[in-house]
Amino acid sequence: MYVGVDLGGTKIAAATVSNEGEITKRINIPTTATGGPEAVVSDVIRACELLLDGVEETPLSIGVGVPGTVRDDIGLVVFTPNLPLRDVYLTKAMQKIYDCPVRLGNDANCAALGEAVAGGAKGARHMAMITLGTGLGGGVIINGKLHTGISGAGGELGHMVIFAGGRECGCGRKGCWETYCSATGITRTALEFMKAHPDSRLWELCSGETEKLNGRVIFDAYRDGDTAARLTVGQYTEHLAVGIANLINILEPEMVCVGGGLSNAWDCLEEPLKAAVEAEKFMRFSTDVPVTKLVKAALGNDAGIIGAAMLGREL
Repeated sequence: MYVGVDLGGTKIAAATVSNEGEITKRINIPTTATGGPEAVVSDVIRACELLLDGVEETPLSIGVGVPGTVRDDIGLVVFTPNLPLRDVYLTKAMQKIYDCPVRLGNDANCAALGEAVAGGAKGARHMAMITLGTGLGGGVIINGKLHTGISGAGGELGHMVIFAGGRECGCGRKGCWETYCSATGITRTALEFMKAHPDSRLWELCSGETEKLNGRVIFDAYRDGDTAARLTVGQYTEHLAVGIANLINILEPEMVCVGGGLSNAWDCLEEPLKAAVEAEKFMRFSTDVPVTKLVKAALGNDAGIIGAAMLGREL
């Protein structure tokens, strides 16, 4: 039995997880984000204590998925944008209490590991996952191991530039994949097409208040045949395909797994996305070679917590 902890800005989810990636018990507690690093560390420990209360089996390891950059090799949380954690040795604090290995992972990397163990990419030893949420996160697994780079920041797929000199990104670069293919990115694209199509139903669906525009509204209008929405989704699919094809050309994994909130529109994306990726791939002219499969993530919010637990096991 393994323990996975998903550390979030507002809540901490913890679960016991079997060797096969099945959640057997779970709890949620609030995160004391305003209490400083000591309070957050205490919350993580308390979540583990509550989870393991009454559990007779000793965990083989505890894994913590962190929304930021970590150094698992030295047990260090380097930085979290939305929590007061900077240069915090979380592993050291936890191993004063728990006599088992404690592992740290970036939350998007953990989601990739979870999908590889028990989700849409189950069984793949070489895979990449992208999460299409407010931002664009990702993780890469090579030969059953998370690829995290020399400082722990490897796998920041959303900050691959797909459009030189394009939209300015929060990271300081221009044209990052995230600026086009996150939920924020597709909304920005939709607003551009809405201005060119004042009769678009998108105006009605968001009641004329553009701050209410989101991915769900855009795909609803797309399904209804709205011109601005169809132009938006068409451009979104093209940009998404460029990034995925880049991953395939560089890594040639067994699978690329697509998760996050926007993947709920897989019925709209799957067919045109696969066609666009196929047209962009370097190996598109060869027919007698293994082919990277493009699949939808299957675990939803459980991917991160299962992957965190599997940090102690990997593949």
